[in-house]
Amino acid sequence: MKKQLKAYFSGFVQGVGFRATAKRIAQRYALGGLVRNLKDGRVELIVEGEEQAIKEFIRELTHSYLQSYISHMDFLWGEPEGKYNHFYIAH
Repeated sequence: MKKQLKAYFSGFVQGVGFRATAKRIAQRYALGGLVRNLKDGRVELIVEGEEQAIKEFIRELTHSYLQSYISHMDFLWGEPEGKYNHFYIAH
């Protein structure tokens, strides 16, 4: 079943390769979406695809070298909007 996940990561998550790592992993799972830095220091991630693929993506992302930089995560599951054909880094 296709789903959308909006995730927000807090901690020392900017300037450590978070966005590039998220993009690389998302492409392996054929997920669409975006990742971007927020002005408040968090990273926002929006990802769409098969629910199981999203869960595996998040598990791989949060258990990578980035794990030590993440202090808090918020997840909001919803219905996919269908507007993400690929995964990209937003600026």
